[in-house]
Amino acid sequence: MKKLIVFVLIVVLSGCDLSGQKFVTEPGAEMSMAIPFKVPVSTLKPLVNLVDENLQDKLSDMVDADPRLKRLVNDKKMAIGLVLLNDTSNVRYARVNGSVEMYAASLPKIAILLSAMDALEKGEIKDSESLRHDMRLMIARSDNDASTRIMDKLGYKKIESVLTDPRYKLYDEEYGGGLWVGKRYAKTGSRYPDPLKGISHAATVTQVCRFYYMLVYGQLVSFERSKEMLDIMKDPELHHKFVNSLQDIAPKATLFRKSGSWQKFHSDSILVWGPDRKYILVALTEDADGEKLLRQLVYKIENLLKSVG
Repeated sequence: MKKLIVFVLIVVLSGCDLSGQKFVTEPGAEMSMAIPFKVPVSTLKPLVNLVDENLQDKLSDMVDADPRLKRLVNDKKMAIGLVLLNDTSNVRYARVNGSVEMYAASLPKIAILLSAMDALEKGEIKDSESLRHDMRLMIARSDNDASTRIMDKLGYKKIESVLTDPRYKLYDEEYGGGLWVGKRYAKTGSRYPDPLKGISHAATVTQVCRFYYMLVYGQLVSFERSKEMLDIMKDPELHHKFVNSLQDIAPKATLFRKSGSWQKFHSDSILVWGPDRKYILVALTEDADGEKLLRQLVYKIENLLKSVG
């Protein structure tokens, strides 16, 4: 009995559970590099309550200093969201046009991934090697055929029910809408557009930032399913937009990412997890040069980070 007590005490003091997995008890505690973090949902503050005035001012100043960004933001053709995670006791959030819903092309495929994990957890669909392969293709390569196959297993109503679930509220009409998938990524099939703007593949930067934030803290479906989603989103295979710049700026960082492009609409979302930087960055644009703008945005954000610490 004494040996068992000593063993348990060692486990607790070392910050591990009985499987050796690092854990924390609250967002402000010392955390391992491994994500997701295991925290009680009651201790996790909503991201929208973590807006930091200094970071918000810096982000607004960054936009105002660039005439093109300023024009796009003023015309509601660009939105940016930024979450700083370096100091886990002081998570900071800032956004411009945070609740402006825009067409986001393939970025909302993260909503399909979440819905599929929810369906697996509830036994509504069967797990299989082919399903896992399609999940990876959908996220890492943005494969439309794989995305459509998963959507067809789920149906529009299932995806909507997950996005509007009170646990997540990733689509919330009271806050400008958010993530929505209402069309197969194929030429055929009916549309199921979002209620606010009638967009088939929609997003707001606030809701996408919340998706990543909840994922980091293991709050999407379950801790285990959150980890599975992070594993699928890790190491993107398309090296444009944010990834193009981050491979130069932070080659040692691990990247978790989903982007989208169609005609003049360009979007990107990323969780950057490295020894010197930990942040979430999301941007939506409606501009023919959007891909280039998003690559340049990463450098601007990195400069901003140097000024806020």
